[in-house]
Amino acid sequence: QVQLVESGGGLVQAGGSLRLSCAASGRTFRQTAMGWFRQAPGKEREFLAAITWSGGITFYADSVKGRFTISRDNAKNTVYLQMNSLKPEDSAVYYCAAGPTVLTTQIGRWDYWGQGTQVTVSS
Repeated sequence: QVQLVESGGGLVQAGGSLRLSCAASGRTFRQTAMGWFRQAPGKEREFLAAITWSGGITFYADSVKGRFTISRDNAKNTVYLQMNSLKPEDSAVYYCAAGPTVLTTQIGRWDYWGQGTQVTVSS
């Protein structure tokens, strides 16, 4: 079992930055890939980024590549999402997820989810 708690969301102006954190508990944290997703009102949940358990491999959706950076600190059981050059269309509830042993964009393969944190980007 893995429990996930996101933090760091808020209101930011377009062009600004935010760093989201996801604190994980559970002994299997270090064995799983971690990912970030988001869901805007009326839209499906969208894959953003994922990182292997070692942190050696990352993968990004085209919509955030070059602007968002995923990282993890296994000593702190925490995964981060640094978000730069934010746009109004980035506004959504952001979720971290865990579960797979390999990187995947398929939502159904992620077993554990946090409660989400709201990010709002004003124009």
